[in-house]
Amino acid sequence: MSPAFAPLRLKSLFLSDLHLGARAARPKAALEFLAAHEAETIYLVGDIFDIWHGGRIHWPREAEELLAELDRRAATGTRVIYLCGNHDAKLRSPEARLPAGMTAPRHWQRHEVLTHEAADGRRYLVLHGDQCDSRLMRQHFMTRIGSRADAFLRGLDDWLGRRLTPPAPGRPSRIERAISTFNSLFVMGGRFEARLVALARSAKADGVICGHSHKPMLRSIGGTLYANCGDWVDSFTALIETHEGALRLVEWARPPHATRPKTSFGPLAQDA
Repeated sequence: MSPAFAPLRLKSLFLSDLHLGARAARPKAALEFLAAHEAETIYLVGDIFDIWHGGRIHWPREAEELLAELDRRAATGTRVIYLCGNHDAKLRSPEARLPAGMTAPRHWQRHEVLTHEAADGRRYLVLHGDQCDSRLMRQHFMTRIGSRADAFLRGLDDWLGRRLTPPAPGRPSRIERAISTFNSLFVMGGRFEARLVALARSAKADGVICGHSHKPMLRSIGGTLYANCGDWVDSFTALIETHEGALRLVEWARPPHATRPKTSFGPLAQDA
C-alpha cells in the first residue's frame, strides 16, 4: 500500500511478535506502520507467525498484504532478516513448512541469533529472547498452553465487548489487563532481562535487541543496552535505528483524519 506522505527513511527497523495466524494478530496496523517507514535492513525478531495457537487460522487479507510487502522489499534490495521465536520455532528448521492456509515468505534471510553492527559501530546481539526463559518456560507445551489461553481470553473479550459497555477509549478491557498481568508474571520480575543482558555481555556486545515478553523497553542495565521491540498485538511498538546509529523505541498510532500517522519516540531510560 502506498502512503500519501513520504515514508521515514531509516538505517534499520526491528519488529517482533506479530503472531500472524492467531486471533490476536493485528496485521493492518503493522502494514500501515511499514508503509510509513523504509529501512535498509528490516529485522523480524521472532513470533512473526503463530503456529501453536490451535483452532482456526486467522488469515485476513492484511496478513497476505503484509507478507507480500515484506517480500517485495526483500526482492528489491532491502535486507529482510527473520529470527524465529517460540511460537514459530518449528521454522528454525530449513525443511519446516507453515500450516495450510498461511503464506510462506520467499526472500527472507533466516537466522536464530546474530549480531547487528549499528552505524555508530556499536554491536547488538539480536534474538527473539525465548532462549533466556526458565527451563520450564522453554518447553513447547508451555508455548501451546499460552497460545491457547490467549486465544480463549481474546475470544471471550470479543464476546463480552458485544454485550457489555466497552471501556473508555484508550483504556484496556479487564481481559486485556489480565493478559498484561500474565505477561508481567511471565518475565519474572526482570530476571528475563538480566539473562539477556548477561548473554550480550558474554558475546562482548554493547547491548541486546529482543522481543518475546511483549513489554517494549529501551534502557541501559549496568552499561549494557536492553532493547525490547514490544509487539503488534497490544503495544504496537518497534525499534528503529537512525542513519547516525541511534536506537529509538517508537509507538504507532493513527488518529482519525490525520494527514500523517503519529510515531511517538520513547526516551532511553536511566541506567539500572
